[in-house]
Amino acid sequence: MDIDLAQAGTLLVISFLAATFGAFLLAALHRNSARQREAIFSDTYGGTTFLFDGEILIDSTPAARALLALIGLNGTPWMRLQAYLTPRFPDFETQLMRLQHEGRLMLATGDEMNPALVLKAESRGGLTRITLLDPEEQTAAPGHDIVTEKAVQDELAQLRDIMVRIPSIIWREGPEGEVIWANSAYLDHAIDRLRPGQDLSWPLPRLFDKIASMQGISGQRLRLTQADQPDIWFDILCQDSEAGRLFIGQPVNALVQAETALRDFTQTLTKTFAHLPIGLAIFDRQRQLALFNPAMLDLSGLPPDFLSMRPTLFALLDAMRDRNMIPEPKDYHAWRKQMAEIERAASSGHFEETWALPSGQTYRIIGRPHPNGALALMFEDISTEVSQMRRYRADLELSQSVVDSVDQALAVFSPAGLLVMTNAAYNQLWSHEPAASLGAGSFTVLCDHWRSRTGPSTLWAESERFAAETEARTAVTGEVRLLDGRLLDCCFSTLAGGSTLARFKIVSPGAEISDGSQSLMRA
Repeated sequence: MDIDLAQAGTLLVISFLAATFGAFLLAALHRNSARQREAIFSDTYGGTTFLFDGEILIDSTPAARALLALIGLNGTPWMRLQAYLTPRFPDFETQLMRLQHEGRLMLATGDEMNPALVLKAESRGGLTRITLLDPEEQTAAPGHDIVTEKAVQDELAQLRDIMVRIPSIIWREGPEGEVIWANSAYLDHAIDRLRPGQDLSWPLPRLFDKIASMQGISGQRLRLTQADQPDIWFDILCQDSEAGRLFIGQPVNALVQAETALRDFTQTLTKTFAHLPIGLAIFDRQRQLALFNPAMLDLSGLPPDFLSMRPTLFALLDAMRDRNMIPEPKDYHAWRKQMAEIERAASSGHFEETWALPSGQTYRIIGRPHPNGALALMFEDISTEVSQMRRYRADLELSQSVVDSVDQALAVFSPAGLLVMTNAAYNQLWSHEPAASLGAGSFTVLCDHWRSRTGPSTLWAESERFAAETEARTAVTGEVRLLDGRLLDCCFSTLAGGSTLARFKIVSPGAEISDGSQSLMRA
């Protein structure tokens, strides 16, 4: 009985020890399995480490994820990390190609890079492990991410440098319209407006009218006046946020000067067009009236309110037709087709036409293309010019009829020796019309023609010298014998302006020989 109790006690102790050992073993196994289930970089002391499969991010430490979020670029994690590392390690991409062969590499930033960084890369089993270290990281407190902190400091320094160098003025206003923050450009303008001995105070002084800026209208243009310098113009943009309104003022002095110059130029053109006697109508690409001058009102007979409504080209022509300011067509459809051809011809720059109106007026219409598909039509009243031309033509016809009624053969030459006119008696005597058959009709050419139809005589040489002289000339007269035996009296005299008049008159139809000339008769 005692032996059984002793054996039972021994078995109980052994069982207790076995249970205790099993419990410890299970606890150890549980801790190992829990550590394996955690991410490989789940501990807060893992530093800034990335694990990539090619360009696919497999895992990363919290500090690495914070760094990727801080970069703030669009794209994959590999692209964002590459954008961060390339400026700091210029040969990063080249060195990374060696990683597949060497298995491990280490890069360090140059001396000019502050803060300094060390990059460790390792390739195992097709995965790439990249770790960023800071030389001071070993002395930092546990859990303190120096790489991310320095990235934040770098970005903050860049933003501050941008705000200092940007020429735009930027400021933020509180709920009551007070200026609670401003960049360097704004402060520079604010300091220039201070009185001597005055310092900046809080809240910051305003550069523009409070009411205008409080409207919050994006796109308004404001002028900043300066004491001893030209005014500065700004285009103000406004953005609302929870912290207040953010205003951005873009300097647009060059734009304002260009707009002013364009406006002055347009006014100059408008004044010039206002004094033109030619009606001008400019149509845009959609063939709507964009510009016209006062002469267009008089020549078209259209009221100002109609032209101010920007009618189309065809509407304007229809209105002019209704007022008999366009030649009345026999067929309206053919007329519309003709107007369409006018538009096409004017667009290519080859349109010019004369309109005879029912009122007796005459218009010259000229179409010219303008840039960007625009079209310009010019209406000119040439009634006076046409009347003068008709009167001049009638005078010429009357003068010609008077000269044709003279029995003597007449030929008039300009001071340059060119034939100006002849009469019917001349054409009959010499059997030709010089203006139609002898080309230029110079005195020398016609003299050769006369010489060929008369007997030998020195008169023609004397007449050529007479026509060539430019000083005071004495009339040349003489007689020659035509080939048919008739005796011809010739006279070359001077007209007003240096012109030359040649007169020919039949003296006798017989074969008489004059003392001052000789003639040779053909059988």
